[in-house]
Amino acid sequence: MGDRSPLGLSFALEVDAPSDLPYDEQRADALITVAARSVAGAAARTPSAEILIMDRSLSMSGHKLDEAKRAMCAAVDTLRDGTLLGIVAGNHRADVIFPTTGGPARVDARTREDAKLRVVGQLPEGGTAIGQWLDRARQLFASVESPGTVRHAVLYTDGKDEHETPEQLGEILAVCTDQFVCDARGLGDDWRYTELLRVTEALHGTAEAVVSISDLTGDFTRLMREAQRIVVPRVYLGLRLNSRFQLAFVRQTRPVEAELTTRQQRGAETHIPLGSWPPETRQYQMSLRVDPDSLTVDETLRAARVTLHAEFPDGTRRPCSETAAMVVRRRSTPGFGIARSPDLTRVENERELGMAMRACADAHLRGDLDRADRELRLAIGLAESLRDTERLRLLRAVADGGPDGRLRVRPDVARGRILGIGVDSTKTARRAADPHDSPPRPTGLPRVCPRCGTTSTSPTAKFCEECGHRYGDAGVGDEPRDAQ
Repeated sequence: MGDRSPLGLSFALEVDAPSDLPYDEQRADALITVAARSVAGAAARTPSAEILIMDRSLSMSGHKLDEAKRAMCAAVDTLRDGTLLGIVAGNHRADVIFPTTGGPARVDARTREDAKLRVVGQLPEGGTAIGQWLDRARQLFASVESPGTVRHAVLYTDGKDEHETPEQLGEILAVCTDQFVCDARGLGDDWRYTELLRVTEALHGTAEAVVSISDLTGDFTRLMREAQRIVVPRVYLGLRLNSRFQLAFVRQTRPVEAELTTRQQRGAETHIPLGSWPPETRQYQMSLRVDPDSLTVDETLRAARVTLHAEFPDGTRRPCSETAAMVVRRRSTPGFGIARSPDLTRVENERELGMAMRACADAHLRGDLDRADRELRLAIGLAESLRDTERLRLLRAVADGGPDGRLRVRPDVARGRILGIGVDSTKTARRAADPHDSPPRPTGLPRVCPRCGTTSTSPTAKFCEECGHRYGDAGVGDEPRDAQ
């Protein structure tokens, strides 16, 4: 389908849903793939604001804080001239240490040196209140008046969020959602991976474990480079549902799993924030509830219309893709008579793998080693069946053979590695083409991208999941009609 190009990105939208619903089915699911690619001759570079959040709590004393300061200074050096920069130093409070007055300052040679001096001068003291740090970042971003500005933050912490309640953190995350995106890093082995995942799920970022503090500099430098690839500050999934269907949930499934719970009602359309976008591809699962008795057998209906919206350079929100439809048809066959979509089955198996990884980490952290071993074996089996090589590598790194010959968590595994299993549990991998895969489904042959050679997971795909190349038009069936 054709698409519009806000601020140098072209968006392509595909809705892949089984059209046939079993007679007694009360749920209709779809996979929504969004590909954003750079447009030749794009407009001027998107203005950006960056807030760096450093943990200066007492537990950061000594070598840890020295290495963190080095990473912060490297991040400042990586930012391009003209970026708006602010730095928050946090413990049980949150203080803006750069700039000392006003909002974020524009980066140049002088402000870089000033910012680094402020970082180097920090001393460790106090506790940890991550929500306070994020709220102060939100206040800094709010002072940026330029519309269409990318707002990105990054934080690290080595401790638990002990100086505020989970409810207080949740309230602050609700206020920060759709205001900026935030990546988070856990240092060492005394932080909670669930807290970082909670932050990055709400703020559309990534969470990772940095087991060796010396690796933080390279990680922060990479994060700054990735942040500078962001082109569109805000993108939204717009849903217009048929009156017979209700929205159950929307979750991101690739490249990171995340529950998308924020809803914004704009007229008859529900908008779901998707965060900021560089050129990349992401996938989402949408689930609708329906009373099967409200659907006529063999009647083809549009259950939902899906449109992407973006924040344009002038700050307005407008459509950035054509509208795609989720089409369903109730059949007279009961549930066991209609095959489950292989793509949706894979997404649910990937989710089960993540749950097993988190269950393994949680059991090990509380000392339930037998449960941790069982969950590890389950997770490794799922990763092998999914050919998820990245998560399989992480799991095998903490496993060895027990006295009974079965896999178990290594007795000498570092706590930081276990935290890494938890925090990496949400990362999913695109399925690689494999010559030993089962034969293609009767609906058609998988499409192979002429540009990069990637084999699509769907024979009806309209564009490449890897590079965004547009295929020819797929065949269409009977024209659906809207319910009255």
